[in-house]
Amino acid sequence: MMTFVKVEQHGGPEAYAQVDNEELVLAEGLILVELSVSGVNFLDVVQRRAALPTPFRAGVEGVGRVVSTGDGVTGFEVGTRVGWMAGGQGSFSQFALVQAAKAVPIPDDIDDETGVAALMQGITAHYLTTDTHAVTSGDVVVVHAAAGGLGQLLTQVAVLKGATVIGTTSSEEKAEIARANGASHVFGYDDFADKTLEVTDGIGATVIYDGVGKTTFDGDLKAVRTRGTIVVVGNASGPVDPVDVNTLNTSGSLFLTRPTVADHVRTADEIRGRTDEIFAWIRSGDLKVSIGARYSIAEVADAFTALESRATTGKIILEH
Repeated sequence: MMTFVKVEQHGGPEAYAQVDNEELVLAEGLILVELSVSGVNFLDVVQRRAALPTPFRAGVEGVGRVVSTGDGVTGFEVGTRVGWMAGGQGSFSQFALVQAAKAVPIPDDIDDETGVAALMQGITAHYLTTDTHAVTSGDVVVVHAAAGGLGQLLTQVAVLKGATVIGTTSSEEKAEIARANGASHVFGYDDFADKTLEVTDGIGATVIYDGVGKTTFDGDLKAVRTRGTIVVVGNASGPVDPVDVNTLNTSGSLFLTRPTVADHVRTADEIRGRTDEIFAWIRSGDLKVSIGARYSIAEVADAFTALESRATTGKIILEH
């Protein structure tokens, strides 16, 4: 029996409600985990607004200790610390059932908060810079919302790979965070396209990672170089309007993609290959995660109000 967060009807952060005394039934291929922390993500927002049929248990990402294992599960012992960013729907809870194939052991030298901050956003930063566009030395990379949880990790990984990063932020305070993570230039959203062309001698960016969406996309088309790549990774300002494919031709033979993390963690080996490298970067000091705010599970609505207002920096976590 447990307390968990449930969404009864689609809506805003007020749709989250705590429910007591719900029983979880362990089944084949699952592990039962007692959570210590969970992550606050825009995927949760998408689910709450419309993506999942109601009612549903909220929360996709967490870290905790294995309490028991279902039939067919190997490689996880009771007491093992594990994390997940998929396969554990209902993670805003005291306990969660997690698909063992989607879980990863958290190394002893990685604490729970760092672990949860490195999962959804760390894996996303990893696949965006290795698979979506393989960032290499000499690339010019634009990272929108560079002070956010994903933006900070993207900036660091791109710099680690030898790129010059241009960040965009909404305030000077956030600009300082972007610079601290390695951004060579930081601009506001209104003039980032002109400024990007200015600092690249009119050439433009090699790749643009856009988690803002509607309000920045036209600027992306202007700021990206010929045969450059625009990667839409979110829609904090609203979805991008439908795109006429001929625009990609007239704007310089551009590449445009809208990837999702689910297609980049299809197997246990793929997930662990990514997290192994992420944890190694953290261990070496090449990658630092930033905890922007901590809330209790009872404050879940406040946590999402902060996330959706774009008033926060770094990773927002819920403490259990």
